[in-house]
Amino acid sequence: MVYRNPLPIKNIGDPFVLKASDGKYYCYPTTGGLNGFKAWSSVDLVNWHERGIVYQATDKSWGHDRFWAPEVVEYQGRYYMYYSAGWKHNNSLRIGVAVADNPLGPFVDVFDRPMFDFGYAAIDAHVFIDDDGQKYLYYSRDCSENIVDGRHESHIYGVKLNDDLISIGDDPVLLTKPEQDWELKSGPDWLWNEGPFVLKHNGTYYLMYSANFYAGRDYSVGYATARHPLGPFVKYAKNPILASHTEAISGPGHHSVTVSPDNSELFIVYHTHTDPKKGGGDRQVCIDRMGFSPDGTIWVAGPTITEQPMPR
Repeated sequence: MVYRNPLPIKNIGDPFVLKASDGKYYCYPTTGGLNGFKAWSSVDLVNWHERGIVYQATDKSWGHDRFWAPEVVEYQGRYYMYYSAGWKHNNSLRIGVAVADNPLGPFVDVFDRPMFDFGYAAIDAHVFIDDDGQKYLYYSRDCSENIVDGRHESHIYGVKLNDDLISIGDDPVLLTKPEQDWELKSGPDWLWNEGPFVLKHNGTYYLMYSANFYAGRDYSVGYATARHPLGPFVKYAKNPILASHTEAISGPGHHSVTVSPDNSELFIVYHTHTDPKKGGGDRQVCIDRMGFSPDGTIWVAGPTITEQPMPR
């Protein structure tokens, strides 16, 4: 049995895949033209079925546009959705949290305001729960309002998350900013580190992220490592680990990581541009195998467009 990228989830971006306790996979992407989010479900990580709207903003919602990058955490029998949206109060981007008793929702906002407000635009929330139970939230300080030396830059921050999963306890810590050569291809005036995703392997924390402009061909994935969830992080010298390598692929990025049905394989889930020559916001879902080499570095067997063995 084989599969081939792209998978049948189209006109989306920023795909996050949750493998839930019911054994099914749920994909929550940015859904174009909707002030909310749709979800898809699968039993094998390849064949997906649209399941409809799982979160929908209303007139009473704090957010009113730019609903981006949902991620869902299953914790103690409930499902917590973290998402980005434009705040009615000042039209600045912020992060919200909604909860549900089912992975297909309906997700309902916990607050009538963003989850937190540090006085600047924040997007792309990601939650990591460490082995000791301590919870962390990672996000991107968005380049729409973050100007450094005359450049708009997106930087990744991390902060401790309280056990309730809806509030934070400490001040955020700056973890990464665009500085490697591959991260500067969208420059010189706009630079990105965004879409954080954290893994832990043999005591090392891996902060994976995307760089460059999401609508452009050079959008790619790299990572940095640390001995503590809040750093200091050191970027891998051979970044990026997922990038366009053929004219048939454009902009692989804003990923999540999940495991195969039998838990024996890791898969990176990411989007690419539906039309690689045009780029832009019309994107599709792809998956490829990834893992850790003996020296601790991450390898990714992709991006692929040829037939690949089905996830085990």
